[in-house]
Amino acid sequence: MVAVTPNTPQQTLRRLTIIVAIQWMGATLGLPLLPLFLEHRGGTPTIIGFIMASFFVAGVATQFALGRLADKIGRRPVLIASLVAYAIASMAYVLPVTAPWFTVARMVQGASAGAIEVASMSAVAALFSEETRGRAISRIIAAQLFGLAIGPVAGVVVPVKALGWAFFTAGLVSLCAAGVAFRTNLGDKAYDPTPLPRLQLNQQLVGALFAASASGLAIGVYEACWSLLMHAHHASTLQIRLSWTLFCLPWVLLSGVGGWLADHANRRFIALAGLFNNAVFLSIYPHIHNNNLMLFLGSLESIGSALSVPSISSLMSQGAVHRELSRRQGLFATSNTAALALAAGLSGFLFTVNSALPFTVMAIVSATLAATTLWWWRDVTGNITHRL
Repeated sequence: MVAVTPNTPQQTLRRLTIIVAIQWMGATLGLPLLPLFLEHRGGTPTIIGFIMASFFVAGVATQFALGRLADKIGRRPVLIASLVAYAIASMAYVLPVTAPWFTVARMVQGASAGAIEVASMSAVAALFSEETRGRAISRIIAAQLFGLAIGPVAGVVVPVKALGWAFFTAGLVSLCAAGVAFRTNLGDKAYDPTPLPRLQLNQQLVGALFAASASGLAIGVYEACWSLLMHAHHASTLQIRLSWTLFCLPWVLLSGVGGWLADHANRRFIALAGLFNNAVFLSIYPHIHNNNLMLFLGSLESIGSALSVPSISSLMSQGAVHRELSRRQGLFATSNTAALALAAGLSGFLFTVNSALPFTVMAIVSATLAATTLWWWRDVTGNITHRL
């Protein structure tokens, strides 16, 4: 039996940061050209849309169940198995098969990616006390955004016909991440035979689920319509690519500040301000016809998200016992992914009616969901430092 290194929480956090960064970098390496790759393999627009959606459907269907499994058998085995499964699914893209077969690979990738997020985020919540959890969570979020900023830019140099090998490389990267995870102690037992404690559907958690849904709606619009909107405003391909990178970079740079705010300021106020910030920017983008200004505004929106997301995640786990953290994270991720998938599916249709319609509709619904947290979090302690 291979010994697992007895890491301190900070050492474990550094390893998880590396794991998440390289996995997200690999996961997004071929993503910008994936629809074109599927078209090259004979996929029709309908089939391509189904394959792309299957990633999110698989995440919605499995995230809570895998979170429960992590609470039962430990986060480390779930993290390792998910990284290996993601690697195998990614390597399948080099197979000489037609587009519909990649539905299976994409579903495995979606389920695995969801499990990786659930295991890593709940591990951080378990390892760090509530008064330091915001800063720790912000490190994982920064790693995700760093991978998202670098991966697509690196992947655009790969021609469409060779994209399968980019995904094969992503699989190798995921295996490397699994190797790091294999020797990392996430602070929980490999298996606990005692029954799991009952999941507490308290005000903190329910409010966080509404917040996750509000955030997911905004992301779903961007997934489906952002590039279409910029193209309609005559943006160049370089400007469209830069818009994603310039959104991610401020988040990476300022996520630590957001973590500090989550640990020292009122989490409820910071979270609500960030959610309204997203809704406001979402509503104004269709009315901006200067693409350079769009890039600047995207970076401004990113600052608000960077400062608020650690507070939302910290509220989600606040007051939880150790062996329910993964289930909480699973519910949180499910709410976010389900809202994302719903918004992405509806936004494409709404965009064909009017380019501003998906942004306006989802901004209103997102702001309404965000406002419900005023009720759910009304009795929740927002400032942890004042409670101690």
